[in-house]
Amino acid sequence: MNKEEIIKNSQGTVVDVRTAQEFMGGSVSGAVNIPLNEIPHRIEEFKEMKAPLILCCATGNRSGQAENFLKQHGVNCLNGGSWLEVNYLTSENA
Repeated sequence: MNKEEIIKNSQGTVVDVRTAQEFMGGSVSGAVNIPLNEIPHRIEEFKEMKAPLILCCATGNRSGQAENFLKQHGVNCLNGGSWLEVNYLTSENA
């Protein structure tokens, strides 16, 4: 299953790695907000979430950094890119 299908079918957990302020300005319905700078301190929390984790941010840069870091720690995740793109894909099945 490719990234778009995983997102459309709500196969995992959407994690938004933007700041809390950015997240409050708009986000994917049901997404969990864990800012990029908090990720190293919350590894166990990520491991308990329904996988795969679909990481998103404003443009895909921070979620790409989060993906690299989390994969090094054994977390099943993928870079969903922009939260707007993830939001669009999740709303297609709504």
